[in-house]
This record gives sequence, structure tokens and C-alpha cells, in this order.
Amino acid sequence: MQAIILAAGMGRRLGEFTADNTKCMLEVNGVRLIDRMLRQLDELNLSRIVLVIGYEGQKLKNYITQNYPSRNIIFVENNVYDRTNNIYSLWLARGFMAEEETLLLESDLIFEDAVLRAAVESRYKDCALIAKYETWMDGTMVRIDDDDNIVNFIPKKAFKYSDTQYYYKTVNIYKFSQDFIVNHYLPFLEAYIKVLGENEYYEQVLRVLTLIDSTGIKAQPIGKLHWYEIDDVQDLRIAETIFAEPAEKLRKLQHSFGGYWRYPSLIDFCYLVNPYFPRQRMIEEMKSNFEPLLRDYPSGMGVNSLLAGKYFGIRQKYVVVGNGAAELIKSLMETHTGRLGVVYPTFEEYPNRHEEDRLVKFYPLNENFSYGADDLMKFFADKDIESLLLVNPDNPSGNFIPLEDVRRLAEWAETRNIRLIVDESFVDFSDGGEDNTLLHDYILEEYPTLCVMKSISKSYGVPGLRLGILASSDESLISRMKKEVAIWNINSFAEFYMQIYGKYEKDYATACEKFRNEREIFFKELGSIPFLRVIPSQANYFLCEVMQPYTSYNLTLRLLTDFNLLIKDCSSKKGFSPDGRQYVRIAIRNREDNHKLINALNSI
Repeated sequence: MQAIILAAGMGRRLGEFTADNTKCMLEVNGVRLIDRMLRQLDELNLSRIVLVIGYEGQKLKNYITQNYPSRNIIFVENNVYDRTNNIYSLWLARGFMAEEETLLLESDLIFEDAVLRAAVESRYKDCALIAKYETWMDGTMVRIDDDDNIVNFIPKKAFKYSDTQYYYKTVNIYKFSQDFIVNHYLPFLEAYIKVLGENEYYEQVLRVLTLIDSTGIKAQPIGKLHWYEIDDVQDLRIAETIFAEPAEKLRKLQHSFGGYWRYPSLIDFCYLVNPYFPRQRMIEEMKSNFEPLLRDYPSGMGVNSLLAGKYFGIRQKYVVVGNGAAELIKSLMETHTGRLGVVYPTFEEYPNRHEEDRLVKFYPLNENFSYGADDLMKFFADKDIESLLLVNPDNPSGNFIPLEDVRRLAEWAETRNIRLIVDESFVDFSDGGEDNTLLHDYILEEYPTLCVMKSISKSYGVPGLRLGILASSDESLISRMKKEVAIWNINSFAEFYMQIYGKYEKDYATACEKFRNEREIFFKELGSIPFLRVIPSQANYFLCEVMQPYTSYNLTLRLLTDFNLLIKDCSSKKGFSPDGRQYVRIAIRNREDNHKLINALNSI
């Protein structure tokens, strides 16, 4: 068996990374693609490797000749790489291809070792490696039948998003027998080039063969084996994450701060959303309006603050809408001039936006990090603070102060002219749900120094829309913040979501109730894990103390490496006791995902 590697392309979409080298010279985590591929091929005891070169081909040839002097590597040059496509590169290698069984690969691939073994060890003598379609995939797709026959190759022009459930992506690794090459593929390759020219793709020949000839080419699924095709700089970043060493992979994911839809097999127990809302019907309504929302400008703050007021049942003049709560936190904190009272551990976006020497910190001195309104009033009674931050339920502890006690705290702050900032992004998850909110005109008007922050991402399950609000009867504060944000600070999709939400309020209430039931089940399940101490929570996550023999870091790393589950390692968060105790935060997802996590924890 031989291998033919196609490496003539220019890789224009990689910009500076391929300005003076071909794509397979690209480094992923410090290893060139060509070095990785040659090492993997070396394990197969091949007779030879045929490498078709073109763009910056002499550099590639020199590099391989110097670094692999004992390898049987034959170079075929495509001197018109800038005017042809990979069908012509393969045509140039046809003489070698006809001589024996062949593995055909493209040089911009990165894959784990088992992928090549899947091809070599396949029971099918002629096969294309395929993977179930995922959103990141581009290029040639196939449809297969129950017997792994490829019934159609689907080029980009024929791709239909409505049919993606039936699609598989070719991994661009093929195994062909000599009989198939000589008697089927090469005759059609020659005819195709004569009729349609050299600026085509070799997969098109396979597509013709599946339509008009019974060749027996099969699909060989690779299951969950990792692979990636690197066409642009974003592909490079994703590949570096997927194929990083475990500790580095964890670091890269943690520093991405989201975007995990790029890794479809990853289950995210780190970021905090509602697993049961929005319902499918609401999603379908948004889909049906996709084109006008995409093509038209959103409204300005006047309309969007009106929609937000309707959403929460408060006056328009009391509310400012943000591109996520993060935009409003930044605006609020940057104009804050005095000292800020903070409870630790907490959601650090607020204190991180504030000068460290003007933070007055309260640490609950108990193992559950619990505290009440009286604890805050007692501690801050003699402190010189301009504002007091309360995240309720708190993040990461899940500590919750009931509404009446928060109102007592607001009254206490009012008499001292202290601005009370209450972030109630998780309050709808608490027992009693929306009955615990401060978002009522009469409450806002009773306490003019009260500010209520609400992230719509979290409890409403739409973090991709980037929506949040700040509400207060301090109209000067609201007016100032409205002027500070951009005129179009939220997009049309977010605006439309607020517009239609009223039709789905009952669904939301049902979703929150369903969530609270799931939280109770998950709490008991986590409590059965011998190396976790689970702290009760009124939010959509649990803070868990990690017991011996694990640390928060190695438990997080183990779950990611062995199970593709991502939890929050809290070791870098401020406010935990200095006695070496270890904590993780685990989001509450739906029953299926939670069950996977429990099984993983039990298995280790």
C-alpha cells in the first residue's frame, strides 16, 4: 500500500500563515502538519509516499529531503497550482496511483492516529472515511444507505441545510484498491478532465461514479474520532484546541469564554443558562423571521427600553437595555467614584471593573458561604461605602436572600444614601421564582437608590442574543446610561425576541418549574458522589467542595479529557478560604446531560 498526499494548494484563507509556505508546513501546537502526517503514515509500513507539491513546493521538498532522508518519498510537481484544483494534482500522480493500493489524503488535515487505522483496517477494500455532519464542516458531503453504500456525493452547490440530518462529511481520506483505481476511477478522471477541465475537485469524479456505475465504494464512519480540516485562521485556533495536550486544551477552552458550539461533542457545565427555555415553538417563530431580522437595522434605545419595560412589567423610563448585562456592568462601574461593598466569593465582573483599593470586602465565615441581610447590615454599618453589591442568588455559592429581607436591606441602604446594586440574574430559578423579583415599579419607586441588574441570557436561556437590563427609579442614572451605550447596542434578533416574549410567558413559568424539579434530583445525585460536598443552591448551579484524592483542577481536567465534560474550576476565584479547600461549580443542565455527568463522576 502507498499513500498519495495532495499538497499543492496556496491556502489563501490562512493569510500571513501561508504567505511564504504551503499549508502543510503550518504548525499546530508546535508541530507541522506534514511532520504529524508523515509520522502517522510511518506506522502503516507503506511501500512509498507520493507527495504532489505546488505552491512553495521547493521549500516543502527541501524540508522533507533534509528531515526524512531515509524515507521513500516521491515528489510530483504541479506547476500550474494557481490555475488548477486538486483534480489536476491527482491527475499528475495517476501513473503512481495505478501501481498499487492507495491511501489518498489531503495535506491540510489533522487527525488522531486511529483515523488512519480506521481506513487501513476497514473491511471495505474501497472506502471513504466519513463523519456525521456538524456545523463547522464545509465542503463535500455524502449520503449513505443502511449498508454503508455512498448513494450520492453532495457538492457545495447542492448542499441543503434542511437535509443536514442525513449528511456525512468526507474526511478527505480514501482507501482505493488497485482494481478500482485502474478500472473505474482513472478512466472517469481522464474523461472528467477532458470535458470539464482542470479547475475541479477529484470528489466530483467519485460523485459521477456513484451515479452511473456500480463500483462498490463504501463509507467508513469514524464515529467520535477527532479530526479537523484547516482552511482559515479560525480553523487553526480550533484545531490547536482539539489537539492540544489535556492541560493546554483545558486552558484554551477556559480562555475562550464561550463559543463552545464550535466543539459539538463538548458538554458545557461551566456557563449558566436555562436548559428548558425557550421552547421549540418560540425558536421556530424566530427562524421564520430570520431574513428580515438579518437584513434590517434594529431600533434604537427608545423602542428597546419600551420593549424591556413591557417584558418585565415596569416603566420605560426606569430601564436601560444592554448588549448583555456585561455592557451595563461596565458602564455602571466605570462611573462609580466611591467605595464598593462586595461579598466574596462572587461574580467578579463587578469588582474587576472597579479599583481594588476601593473595594470593601465581606467574607462569610462558614463552610457554605451563606449570609443574610442582617449579616450585611452588621458588617457594613460602620464602613464608608458609596454602593453595596448583592448578587442574589450569589455566584458561585447559590446563596439566596428572600425578597422581604432584600427589601429591608434596601431600606437600610436608603437611609444611609448607599446605592444598593442587586444582580438578580438567577432569581427566577429560586423557590417561588418570579415572586422574588424586585422588578416592580412600586419597589423601584420606594427605594430610589436601588439598582436592579438582570441578565436575560441566564434564566431565559438565550445567551447568544446578548441581552440584559438595568432598572432603577433614579431617572438621572438611567438617562445617563442610555446616552453612554451605542445607539444600536442590541441587534434585531434580540429586539424581536423581546417583542414576542409575551406570547411565551406561560412556557417560561413551566420551564422554571421543570428546572427546579431537576435541581432537586441533581442535588441528590451529586450528593452521592463520595469526593464531592454539595452546597445547597437556589440558582442553576451547585458549588461543590472537592475532597481527596482529587483537587478542583485535576477533577476538571479528568472530566474534560476522559468524558468531554467541562465544569468550572473555582481555584482562581477570590474569596475562598486560604486553608487549601478546593471548589468547582457545576451548572444544572437537562436530565440527559446531568445523567452523563453523574455517570462520569461515578465511573472515576
